[in-house]
Amino acid sequence: MSRIHFDVTHPAHVHLFRYAIRELVDDGHHVVVSSREKELTTDLLDALDIPHTVLSTMGDRKVELASEWIGRSVRTLEYDRQFDPDVVVSRLSPSAVAAAAAMGAGSVAFHDHEGTNRLAGLLAPFLDRICTPASFEADFGAPHRRHEGVQELAYLHPNRFTPDRDRLREHGVEPDDPYSVLRLVSMGAHHDVGLKGISEPAQRRLVDELSAHGPVYVSAEGSVSNDLSAEPMPVPPELMHDLLGEASLLVTDSNTMATEAGLLGTPVVRSGAYAATDEFSNFTVLGEAGLVESIADETAAVERAIELAADPDATDRWQRQREAYLADATDVTRYMVDTVLEVADE
Repeated sequence: MSRIHFDVTHPAHVHLFRYAIRELVDDGHHVVVSSREKELTTDLLDALDIPHTVLSTMGDRKVELASEWIGRSVRTLEYDRQFDPDVVVSRLSPSAVAAAAAMGAGSVAFHDHEGTNRLAGLLAPFLDRICTPASFEADFGAPHRRHEGVQELAYLHPNRFTPDRDRLREHGVEPDDPYSVLRLVSMGAHHDVGLKGISEPAQRRLVDELSAHGPVYVSAEGSVSNDLSAEPMPVPPELMHDLLGEASLLVTDSNTMATEAGLLGTPVVRSGAYAATDEFSNFTVLGEAGLVESIADETAAVERAIELAADPDATDRWQRQREAYLADATDVTRYMVDTVLEVADE
């Protein structure tokens, strides 16, 4: 049996790795998880009953972030000296890759954001595998492996997830009634510098217009305007995918959540600064599949969202498009487990 260390530093990584962790544990492998106090990361791990060790806490300023990652690198190496892993798995974490190299352990990283390709190129020589969607044009050399399908399929492939309507009802959400979700990100990550999300005037218009078709739930990384008359989130974070899966519409500047909703067959309008860039090749694929509409012009995005909310056939159309896309989709968790074990055995 192999000794496997997963380094989890962001809420999205919890979902990315959760099923692989469980499958490896169930198969008898010795698996440990290191975590980072960032947004909901540790709360999600706790809610999903995934034991973990916190190695650092996210700082608010650049100098604090630099100090955090230096300290995290030291603690990650100490952690792996005690655990002695065969392989370290991360979402392109420099501290995890460095610790694996120092220990002589295998190292696997998953990467799906072209905006951080420079970091990926710097780390690639120290990795045994760097796994990206097939849509990536960048080439990271010998360790680079491409897989069909977006990485969110690791937890939203039908083999892994189906929305639980009963759990929504327990929290006061009737899945047969229309409702919308507005997801806003803070644009505070290092790769978000200089970029803006959906503006406050657009947020207000969306809530006012979409409310005519049912509740509008707002999920925000930061604070929202006091005059935004939206409903508070009705479910805990671990049920967000259940809420998205039964929603009539998602409007967002979040790349991850736009992908998630599209994979669940929910109509999606993606706006904000990233909608005008080509930093996520996933959205070319998802757009061609009819799962995510990326509209850079904010006014046009709001108009399209209002149009979709009033369209009684939109959800059925998205569900058909989802079924067509999933017909050839990879179970990314299965791919992930096979890759990790292959490296552990080398």
